[in-house]
Formats: sequence, C-alpha cells, structure tokens
Amino acid sequence: MRVLFWGTSAFAGPSLRALVGEGFDVCGVVTQPDRPRGRSRSTLVPSPIKEIAVAEGVPVLQPEKPRGKEFVDQLRSLEPELSVVVSYGHILPKQVIDLPARGTLNVHASLLPKLRGAAPIQAAIREGFIETGVTIMRMVPELDAGPIVLQARTPIAEDETAGELELRLSELGALALIEALTLIVLGEASEREQNEELATYAPKIERDMALVPWEEGNGVVARHIRAYDPKPGAFTMRNGQELKLFGALATEQGGDEGSTKAGQVLAIDGDGMLVACGDGAVRVLQVQAPGKRRISALEFARGRGVSVGDVLGTAR
Repeated sequence: MRVLFWGTSAFAGPSLRALVGEGFDVCGVVTQPDRPRGRSRSTLVPSPIKEIAVAEGVPVLQPEKPRGKEFVDQLRSLEPELSVVVSYGHILPKQVIDLPARGTLNVHASLLPKLRGAAPIQAAIREGFIETGVTIMRMVPELDAGPIVLQARTPIAEDETAGELELRLSELGALALIEALTLIVLGEASEREQNEELATYAPKIERDMALVPWEEGNGVVARHIRAYDPKPGAFTMRNGQELKLFGALATEQGGDEGSTKAGQVLAIDGDGMLVACGDGAVRVLQVQAPGKRRISALEFARGRGVSVGDVLGTAR
C-alpha cells in the first residue's frame, strides 16, 4: 500500500518509522517548513519527521499551509492510496482528506470522543484521568470527529508527566496504526461512529493556562504541574521573577492550619521543595529560572533563588 505520511513533531516519529519498518510504501512525507531556532533565530531547523524522511530517502513536501492547486497536484503525483496524519499541526481541507482512494487516517492521543483537540495528553493528566490511550480514526473535516477504526488503552501512572506519557503514547500509537492498517489490507477493519454526546475538548495550550493555581487542593496543583512538564512548563511568580516548576507530587505534609498561605514554601531538602496549597501541599522536584537550565529545588535554594517562608503567587 502506498502511504502518504503527514507529521511534524517527535510524537509522529515512531509511526513513520513503523510504516517504513513494516514494509509499507511511504511515497512521501508532508511536514511543516523548517523553523528558526536558538537565540539568534538565524538557524533553520527541520522537523523531527523531516529528518527521518531524509534519512529514509522519502520525498518531503513542506507547504506553509496544506492547500492550493499546485500543492494538491504535487500530492496527486505521488499517487497515494492512503494518507496517515500524526501530529501534523494543520487542519486538512476536505479535498486533501479525500484525495487518496482509501481516504485519510489519523492517530489521536486520546480515547475519542473524549479530549478532541490539540492538547489531549496534557488535559488527561490535568483532569486526573487514570486511563487514556490512542485512537486510529478516519479523518473528516470536523475536528477529531471521524469514525473510529481502532483504539488502544493504557493506564496513567500517579506521578507521570505529560512528557513521559507522550513518549509512551507515541509508541502505542505506532503499534495501533500498524494493526489498523493490517486489518484494512486484509479487509477485516470495521469502523464505528463516535458518540457526540460524550465528546469533550482539549484546546491548544495558551501560556496563561500553565499558571499554577496554588489556592486549589494539592491533587489539582500536582497534576497541573505535571501536565505542563516539560512544555511549556507550569509557572509561578516570586518577587517579580517567573519560575517554572517540574515533577510535582501531592503530599499531606504541610504547615499549621491557618498559619500558612497557599503558595508558601514550607521546606526545601534533597527530596524537593514543599509548597502549601489550598488543601495539603505538593513537593516540587525541579525549578527553572528565566534563561537558566532546570535544576533541583535544593540547588536552586542554595543559589538563593528561593527560601523557606517565601510565598509563591500570581503577581507579576
């Protein structure tokens, strides 16, 4: 089967490698254009998917947007039987979705119809899901609303970060994709419509969404910090300085009730930084100041970045 692959982020890497490794004829890869990186913004860096495609000798297309007659003609010239989309970064128009004879499949990092949208992995952790997974679905113009071909489930560990879960789901997605394509080739695939009444959404992450809500309970705060670890990084403020926090665990340890404030640093040691919440406390393992690298909370405290008794908050 001739497969046209669409992907940009590292999440799509295992799926592309699996297609090539399992002998599918990957006739082309569509990914976003090289983007400037670094402080000078003068160096253009290819996407992880372009790097894989070039190494495998697969033709690469990099349109700013996946539309227009010239681009569609390029797609037709590749003669794909099926398109596979994994973390590409643009919504495809119907003309492009319907171009291959077998249509277009998508690997989505949730158990649809729950958590449609751009950030399902972060939302699953933030909202306290104990289970998530991947869905192989047939793409339609409506966002993540197409028929489900196959799903694979996995539990979410109590201390798992979004980065750790994303890595696991990328591998699970690759396995599920190959299974779904095998069923399609054998003529044994079945599709079922999504229940619209059960649909929920995980919108694109905006910067202010990552602000730590210290006034909430410790479970909410810990999940919030892990949901944005490693990117964009949950943040709080201290004396006008933005601090990013990573690796949080809820704990019942805390100061005397009524004498501590939400966001107050209660202790700092080799196990992390204990911070009071609206109920209970969280232990934060790592901290990152602007322009600096991630370091342990204890190392940050030794550099006088934070002290016991400081109150972390939202003021800027």
